[in-house]
Amino acid sequence: MNRLMLASELGKRVVVTLGGEAVAQIKDTVFDAGAGRITGFTLSGRGLLAGPLKKSLPFSAVHAVGPAAVMIPSETVLEDRDAVVGSRDAGHGQVIGVPVLTGEGTEVGTVRDMVIEAGADGRVVGFEIAANENLDPHKRRVFIPRGQTLAVSGQAVVVPVRASHFVADDLPSFDAQVEAFRADAGRAVPDTRTAGEGDLA
Repeated sequence: MNRLMLASELGKRVVVTLGGEAVAQIKDTVFDAGAGRITGFTLSGRGLLAGPLKKSLPFSAVHAVGPAAVMIPSETVLEDRDAVVGSRDAGHGQVIGVPVLTGEGTEVGTVRDMVIEAGADGRVVGFEIAANENLDPHKRRVFIPRGQTLAVSGQAVVVPVRASHFVADDLPSFDAQVEAFRADAGRAVPDTRTAGEGDLA
């Protein structure tokens, strides 16, 4: 599995071509809620006084995401801002802070960040959430899988009831939980529990 990262980690990361030229820095992450993936980034110039750029970076054009920079083949892969942002109203900022519900209506926390699977499609595999007492009596920040079929919108994130059984305390251990959640999806039977029943204590 590819390395997991938080969407917030990408903010202000430098965009560098394979030829070594720093051409921009990441400003905002564009999230397509319907597709469940990061579609690209808006950009700003480099330096304290630099403003937003008219060009943006589609995620499909990213060569690699490193610890210090986002690598692209060349500056020619940048596209007009509207082509990347489009008319979507489900940007990164509108997901942060919304409640997280199970498929049966139990609220389990609030979104703090999105967990991205680094790769060509920018898939969002889960969320960092501020858990409430329905999920964790200590109300910690935890990681929960997203699932593949339930909704993400500006009003709520809905995850499968069984996702509460694959919660992790940190990003490295969440990697294994995402794999286990995916494996379990192939064996899962329809979940008929009442809301909250069997959620982690």
